[in-house]
Amino acid sequence: MPASALVHTTFHGDAYPAAARPADWRTHAACAGLPDETVFARRPKPALPALRACAICPVRRRCLETVAPAESWFDGVSGGRLWRNGREVRIPADLDPERDLAVDHPDHP
Repeated sequence: MPASALVHTTFHGDAYPAAARPADWRTHAACAGLPDETVFARRPKPALPALRACAICPVRRRCLETVAPAESWFDGVSGGRLWRNGREVRIPADLDPERDLAVDHPDHP
């Protein structure tokens, strides 16, 4: 998640800055620190940095489970996929970050 998504949360009725609350899975997300316009992009090309981050993200599955894009009509990148109105957006082969990863690291599944 982008840094702005980590700024505040409600904890026992009070808002705490991200630095004051316990760490959660979002602090380990490879997209942490990416701009909102990248993570919440609706088109493949602007979303490419977030999709590349997802390709190596240790919390990819947790992100997809928590965001639940199809149920929440999510727009943006979650779990290594681009979503628009809760539907997966097809990534053109020439922009597919998984393809890039397989070329760079042939042992990657």
